[in-house]
Amino acid sequence: MLFIVAGTGIVLAPLLIGRLVRPNLPTPEKVAIYECGEPTIGSSYIQFDLRYYAVALLFIVFDVEVAFFFPWASVYGGAMQLADNRLSSEARTQISEKLLNVAPGSLDPAQAISAETALQLGTASMIDILVFFAVLMVGFAYVWKRGDLDWVRAYQKPAPVEQQV
Repeated sequence: MLFIVAGTGIVLAPLLIGRLVRPNLPTPEKVAIYECGEPTIGSSYIQFDLRYYAVALLFIVFDVEVAFFFPWASVYGGAMQLADNRLSSEARTQISEKLLNVAPGSLDPAQAISAETALQLGTASMIDILVFFAVLMVGFAYVWKRGDLDWVRAYQKPAPVEQQV
């Protein structure tokens, strides 16, 4: 019950504060309806072009996939730093603590990740991201080949040349 009340309060508090603080200056331009670049002339019961939704959906799919690169880059960068044999014992311990997500100063230098292990981790993570990127590019090629990225598409086949006379 406490979580439900707290969750509801977290959602409603900014809405209530915004309603009390923001100015209320309606103008005809501000209250005009705007939908996806379509003109707001006529009835609201018009057929929307599905390309808006298809492009938005594709953007979200490929944009979310890119977000997976950031944690990978963090792990890969730390592993490649640890793979350097010239790294001091203190620096190796600090980077190992970050990579293993343990409290600073809690890792014994003997427990730090070795250069060989870090190189194996870096190689495995590079192979993993290449496979991930390949799957992403196959999906992108499929969407491209299918024509979902073309904004202007012909909906009917052009007539043969001899019939155009």
